[in-house]
Amino acid sequence: MSEAAREDGGPAFARPSTFDIQGYGEEGSEGLSLRDYFAAQALAGMCSTRDEAGTLIAHGYEWLAREAFQIADAMLAERTR
Repeated sequence: MSEAAREDGGPAFARPSTFDIQGYGEEGSEGLSLRDYFAAQALAGMCSTRDEAGTLIAHGYEWLAREAFQIADAMLAERTR
């Protein structure tokens, strides 16, 4: 799936703009995407897994990042079922 066509689940932790009648307030923020949030949670879980020697079980940082986003994509796909 191309990056442009990838479903990201929409914003997570979005914050709307809040302005009073005089125009004072704060600009909103879309926050991070739900895909990014899912990937971050998956990555946290993977990084908490250690072997008997106490070292991180991984195949390199690129592998961890790729796996985290694959998990996030699977979670988004399951969410739409």
